[in-house]
Amino acid sequence: MRCKTFVALATVFALLAPAAPAAAAIRITKVYVNPPGSDTGSNRSLNNEYIRLRNTGSKARRLTGWKLRDRGADHTYTFGAYRLRPGTNVTIHTGRGSDTRRHRYWDMDWYVWNNTGDTARLRNRSGTLVDGCRWGTVNSYTRC
Repeated sequence: MRCKTFVALATVFALLAPAAPAAAAIRITKVYVNPPGSDTGSNRSLNNEYIRLRNTGSKARRLTGWKLRDRGADHTYTFGAYRLRPGTNVTIHTGRGSDTRRHRYWDMDWYVWNNTGDTARLRNRSGTLVDGCRWGTVNSYTRC
């Protein structure tokens, strides 16, 4: 009798348990936090600091209004009208430049990502956390 009761309870709990969240289609895959050379703040140096996102899903995703934010100083990059095709990457550079399909520019005057540790968070248009990446001290980059 106890075995049947246990099996019945286990089945009920399994049915009531929340489903595991689906893996995010848009993922942070790499953050280059410490570009080579001295931190001079030149636009070239700033653009060598970047974060890369990948659409791991099978459908294009609109990122319009999505926000990428660091935790350390609360810098925020907001996507304008943008659509990321399936299986492709977009790189968001810290400095200035002309946006293209594969490269976006934050237009910052100084570095965003801390070499000694930081957290990158990606939120969709409604503010829901889609993905995050946290790191400690790194030499150059971290894969997420």
